[in-house]
Amino acid sequence: MKTQTLRKLPIGIQTFSHIRDPKENYLYIDKTKMALELINGVKYYFLSRPRRFGKSLFLDTLHNIFEAKQELFEGLYIEDRYDWTQNYPVIKISFSGGIYSKEDLQENLLNTLKQNQKRLDIKCDTTDNQNICFEDLIIKAYEKYHQKVVILIDEYDKPILDNLKNMKQAKIIRDGLRDFYTKIKENDRYLRFAFLTGVSKFAKASIFSGLNNLEDISLDPKYGNICGYTQNDIETSFIPYLEGVDLKKLKTWYNGYNFLGDKVYNPFDILLFIQKDKFYKNYWFETGTPRFLIDLIQEKNYFIPNFENLEIEEALGNSFDIERLSIETIMFQAGYLTIKEMKQMRNRIKYVLTFPNLEVQMSFFDYLLDAMVDRVEKNRVADELWDIFEDAQLETLEENIKKLFASIAYNNFTNNYIENYEGFYASVLYSYFMCLGIPIQAEDVTNKGRIDLTIKFDDKTYIFEFKVTNEEPLAQIKSKKYYEKYTGEVYIIGVVFDKKERNVREFIWEKISTRP
Repeated sequence: MKTQTLRKLPIGIQTFSHIRDPKENYLYIDKTKMALELINGVKYYFLSRPRRFGKSLFLDTLHNIFEAKQELFEGLYIEDRYDWTQNYPVIKISFSGGIYSKEDLQENLLNTLKQNQKRLDIKCDTTDNQNICFEDLIIKAYEKYHQKVVILIDEYDKPILDNLKNMKQAKIIRDGLRDFYTKIKENDRYLRFAFLTGVSKFAKASIFSGLNNLEDISLDPKYGNICGYTQNDIETSFIPYLEGVDLKKLKTWYNGYNFLGDKVYNPFDILLFIQKDKFYKNYWFETGTPRFLIDLIQEKNYFIPNFENLEIEEALGNSFDIERLSIETIMFQAGYLTIKEMKQMRNRIKYVLTFPNLEVQMSFFDYLLDAMVDRVEKNRVADELWDIFEDAQLETLEENIKKLFASIAYNNFTNNYIENYEGFYASVLYSYFMCLGIPIQAEDVTNKGRIDLTIKFDDKTYIFEFKVTNEEPLAQIKSKKYYEKYTGEVYIIGVVFDKKERNVREFIWEKISTRP
């Protein structure tokens, strides 16, 4: 019996023609049905997706369709459904590479426009002003080919995001890009189609004031699967590569991104997981998490447990303003949080957000803790934690927590006087438990109130109450009987923090008898 040869995996390849070259024999997940719907729809589109989610490949797919490269689409959905006699001039601009300053941006744009001029065999009259050259290129492409022009812009917002730690520079770049993108609207009569991708969607007033007719498909259910791999893709196209893999565990680790279509996997995770001998690791997360996000969380004394089951208004999820940075919006649009549920409340829509999967949950909190505590000490005490909760070794847990807080840098306590707030201590412990993948719930709601922290570990439940006062720590749990909603072994734990010593002053616990 002949063994089937598996197609190669397109790791790091964003060029559609390379993937579809028969000599290369790469695996391709067909997205051309959605591409055709877009082409037959409105004129201007915008798509927001986290980094490394397949935006660039989809954009290049559109490029090849508009240039009528029919041979590349053999066997795909669009093959016999598109008019391949139509060949449009395409201007393609990408900001996916490099870190941008104001000068870098201008140079990059001029070089990119020069490359487009060469490919289209057109020469701009002005070569030192990117805005004038862009407009000139659009008009001359229309005149030369007697066809309306297609504009594709990849990672339109990257120059701004690269400079969020330098707000003055970020505003200069934002204003420069706004003037550049305005040329699209001003030359509407010459255009057939425009598609812009990015990580974030900036408020129209700040960057798209000249392009206010963009159709945002980022959370359009019809295009929810436009990037990423679905569970069906995993169980069909990828199943030959996943022999011996527990698909339920794979789903827990990497599935969960929700753009109101199917829940999807980040392609980068799946491809690297297979390439690296099916080893579970934070492949997507380790490619780069912005330090400014952690700085913003600390600066605003953000209560970390709020990230779980966070509710935001639809408008907050859809817009981004560098002059009023919202942690929730950044986390959502960058892919660290995703939609758990959409609620229709009267005439308004709200999103309930959560962490998409185990990779993001563990990696984000590990990264956050590294900014607060000594990494070596954190890792050492973390090794003990599984045994502690598995066997209810609560005497050891007290020592474990004390070691953790002893390793926190002094300036993390003194900034904004956060040592005065129970929220700081709860945030540290919440982050500590979450980075280990332990199933926890912050501020779990009962009919009597809210529990500070609940950990479910096999058949055991651990209920925590945190105090920075002289109040008896277990009194609230007992008086409100928070434990009554749980079955099995239940342990109530009271932790009192001493803001002067910056550590645990009192740690008491009891095992509670509950209904079977």
